Amino acid sequence: MSDIERLLDENDTIGLAALVAAGEVSSLELVDASISRIEARNPTLNAVVAKRYDEARAEASKVTADSPIAGVPFLVKDLNCDVAGLPSTKGSRLFADVIATDDCEMTKRFKAAGLLILGNTNTPEMGKAPVTESLLFGPAHNPWRLTHSTGGSSGGSAAAVIGGMVTAGHANDGGGSIRIPASECGLYGLKPTRGRTPTWPAAAAFSYPMGIGHAVTRTVRDSAAILDAISGPLAGDPYPAPPAPTAGSFLAALRQATPKLRIGFSTVSPAGRDMDPAAVEAIERTAALLESLGHEVHEAAPKWDVAMPANSLAMVMGASGAKMVEDRLAELGRELRDDDIEPFTRFLHDRMLTIDPLRIVGALQEIEYVSRDIARFYDTHDVWLTSTLPVLVPELGVINTSDVDSVFALAGRFSELTAVFNVTGQPAASIPAGFDPNGLPIGIQIVGRHCSEEMLLQLSAQLEAAAPWPTVAPWPPTPAS
Repeated sequence: MSDIERLLDENDTIGLAALVAAGEVSSLELVDASISRIEARNPTLNAVVAKRYDEARAEASKVTADSPIAGVPFLVKDLNCDVAGLPSTKGSRLFADVIATDDCEMTKRFKAAGLLILGNTNTPEMGKAPVTESLLFGPAHNPWRLTHSTGGSSGGSAAAVIGGMVTAGHANDGGGSIRIPASECGLYGLKPTRGRTPTWPAAAAFSYPMGIGHAVTRTVRDSAAILDAISGPLAGDPYPAPPAPTAGSFLAALRQATPKLRIGFSTVSPAGRDMDPAAVEAIERTAALLESLGHEVHEAAPKWDVAMPANSLAMVMGASGAKMVEDRLAELGRELRDDDIEPFTRFLHDRMLTIDPLRIVGALQEIEYVSRDIARFYDTHDVWLTSTLPVLVPELGVINTSDVDSVFALAGRFSELTAVFNVTGQPAASIPAGFDPNGLPIGIQIVGRHCSEEMLLQLSAQLEAAAPWPTVAPWPPTPAS
């Protein structure tokens, strides 16, 4: 391992940027080290699906951004975040030959902050699964154990970060797609408040109000710094912008003391189903730690009709996916072919074409009902603590998107603790909390009221300091289950 590659393992994004600013290493050296890592490790992990090496090298010599993350390599997920000149496939064969002509707004902000984009990361087809195993790209492999899932839909980014290719990577979350991969790969993953970061030009606001973009990171401070770089309204955004951080920035908030918080925790899923014992142990251990840190902690959980957000999410996700397919077919001037999209995506598409549009309007109304129900919990609590996943990291192939019954039987279980907060729009974060009996990561989830990212980041940093987690997986990874 070269000295520069060692820096990739020993630092987070802010740490690398500080070394660049001090002249101890150049951005070009970091870019070349990350490229070396990608070329060496990606054949094993299948995390990166498109490369942008020459452009990143050229940009590395011209970094001028005054930013705590400037001059550091980065990767962008291949879903609803275009990078000019790179494929925009959405993990789907139907879009396999699409090349982005312009940067999306979030990419512009990444670049403005001085992040150097090396390529795109793997994603399931149109982000419709909690695993990253598309027919277009094949499965991303978990660096902790190659036979297991990275989660979805930001599984490629998560594998790349914990696998030592980059220190942070773009992710987005429409039902848990930041938090699930963060949990399964042992990273920090904050889903921001609805409207905190831009979706433009992806029409994700009125038509699909659950999606939001951010990153998966090794450290809490990296998450805060990246959120600073990309947050803020864009003219014409359909939702009121969340207020700016009171501390001046999310990163500055981490330098303030964490207030005493009222924390409710639960070891049973909202549907009343048992969680895996390893998940329960992680919740109880974290609750005890939080109490020892001076917080008020007791068993409690928000109450809502659990069927309602699941049905609403499925309806709105299905409609947005069907519209995406139909728009593409209109561009191509042809009908849908059997090999264009995967069986589960095809099922959703065909079903949505027969749905009464009034049901979609009803689903959007249900989102508001659920939001109001859950908001009542935060009249008496500041945080809800639970597991990110109620079950252990699955082996690859357990959720098979070529088998509709498999997806319906299993996928909802993996997102039952995450998706509801896409429906409500509240911020939520997955925090590494040890390992399961298989040696795979476990994440716990903390959820705050709307616009409480400052508080969640402070609490996350407090847990990070009290119970540090590994920031990179050992290499080579464990090959067998």
